[in-house]
Amino acid sequence: MSPVRTPTAALLTCLLCALWLASPAAWAQYKWKDSRGQTHLSDLPPPADVPDKDVLQRPAPRQVPAAAAAAAPSVSASAAAATNRPPTDPELQARQRRTEQETQAKARADEARLAEQRAGNCQRARSQLAMLDSGQRMIRIDAQGERVVVDDATRQVEAQQARQVVSSECR
Repeated sequence: MSPVRTPTAALLTCLLCALWLASPAAWAQYKWKDSRGQTHLSDLPPPADVPDKDVLQRPAPRQVPAAAAAAAPSVSASAAAATNRPPTDPELQARQRRTEQETQAKARADEARLAEQRAGNCQRARSQLAMLDSGQRMIRIDAQGERVVVDDATRQVEAQQARQVVSSECR
């Protein structure tokens, strides 16, 4: 008993077979005959022992668009090799410049954010130090919710800590 085939399935099968048969030739960039006369298709170059006369097909040279050729620098490959610098791609250079600019912009933004934090810390430490040095009576709320008067020893410890913050943050 044979499988039931619809016209669409038959067409799809034929199309897949045609693609399968055409694919090695479409992928192959090199075509050569070996010493036994067999023809080979490959995307890799033939072995070194195959003479040039037996290489039947090579990949087409890559075409440079006219706009890219006009924008390319006038330095030739031999001149670039003579200076020990590889030829550079303008698009690659542009990407590298953008990356450097983005990195620099991010560093500037980080510096600005840190400067803003320092300024805020400095302002809070100075106001705390001014309050501690004023001699005003200070009251705090403890863990039980009761009011506790800050004594002179605690005031001096906190003033010393505020001075350290002022010296490190207020530059």
